[in-house]
Amino acid sequence: MHQLTTIRATNASNKLESLKTEARFGRFFAGILFEVYGSVFAKASVFNPDLPPRKKRPLRTSAPQVHFFKTADGVQLRLTRYAGGSKGPVVLAHGLGVSSLIFAIDTVDTNLVEYLFEHEFDVWLLDFRASIDLPAAASQFTADDVATKDYPAAVDKVRELTGTGSVQVVAHCYGSTTFCMAMCAGLKGVRSAVCSQIATHIVAPTANRIRTGLHLPEFLDQLGVTSLNAYVDTHADWLNRLYDRTLGLYAVGEHCNNSVCRRITFMYAQLYRHEQLNEGTHNALHEMFGIANIHAFEGLAVMTRKGHIVAADAADVYLPNLECMAIPIAFLHAEKNECFLPRSTEVSYDLLRQTNGDLYSRSVIPGYGHIDCIFGRNAAKDVYPLILKHLDATSQVGNYASVLDGRSTWTMT
Repeated sequence: MHQLTTIRATNASNKLESLKTEARFGRFFAGILFEVYGSVFAKASVFNPDLPPRKKRPLRTSAPQVHFFKTADGVQLRLTRYAGGSKGPVVLAHGLGVSSLIFAIDTVDTNLVEYLFEHEFDVWLLDFRASIDLPAAASQFTADDVATKDYPAAVDKVRELTGTGSVQVVAHCYGSTTFCMAMCAGLKGVRSAVCSQIATHIVAPTANRIRTGLHLPEFLDQLGVTSLNAYVDTHADWLNRLYDRTLGLYAVGEHCNNSVCRRITFMYAQLYRHEQLNEGTHNALHEMFGIANIHAFEGLAVMTRKGHIVAADAADVYLPNLECMAIPIAFLHAEKNECFLPRSTEVSYDLLRQTNGDLYSRSVIPGYGHIDCIFGRNAAKDVYPLILKHLDATSQVGNYASVLDGRSTWTMT
């Protein structure tokens, strides 16, 4: 690990050439090890090849441990462990078109990995098949694949490696939707969870309802478009350049001319409040956002039209099993979320309480958008304590009665 941080290029004509050479050699020499352990340069997948790699600060954690594993259908996934203490394993699951980097980005003073590590949790970053860091992200898959294949394999792997009977989960956006689907499909070994921005139900703003009503993802699929990408390459072909010029006419809002912002907004709607991001994070958006496949978008469009989680073929196979979600869950929702209105988690919260009793809590976070709840400049002060409170209360199995049968009650300790 130390050697990877001391690689230096000699005889370079300038600093830019030196940085590019060091980053290129590091990736060639050590591949994923350089990306995870080196903590010095940005990934190769930067949106502008003319920009130099970015110097990174080291995380305030122990050295990470990287574990690759395969799902039942043979897809290789990744777990990255930061062993912070004895409170038990916490699995962090990202959304669509991003990776686990959203939890560990170094551009904020304290990211969620550092925060939980400092509070003595055994943190496990899950990169499931939607992660832009994995080859699987470019393939076609559905939310059902993530729910029924990725989550069971990941939870089993963490339990195997830690020797614990159960884990806790913090899931954001698409990761939260698929987590709820996984639980309703019978996922075992999760004793509590935090669901960020979405859960079992979807109440979308008007713009997103119009998109799904027009069947835009299905239309793109028919045109042969297999994925959408937030990467903006200044050396791209004419079609991609035309795409970016066209998106220049698309209203991003908040007077931002960043090409990555335009692509992100076109793909998902406004994901963050600009005032909640510091400059470093805004400039690093291209590191965190990338490819997302059309089939995943089609599935989200179907669920948006239905108003709740369903299978890719629109079959209602999950909601009839809400008793399987009888574990303590804290729902977090941003007040100004323009992807999924706060009413979304409110519906989930009310229905789950009716089904399983008083196992749940819900918080609405004022002034935030969607993903800025994860890497906003003040998220460590405004959001992370809410996550910590729930994880602390359920960090040990003995803190609450078994609720696997859906009938027992849970009491805060």
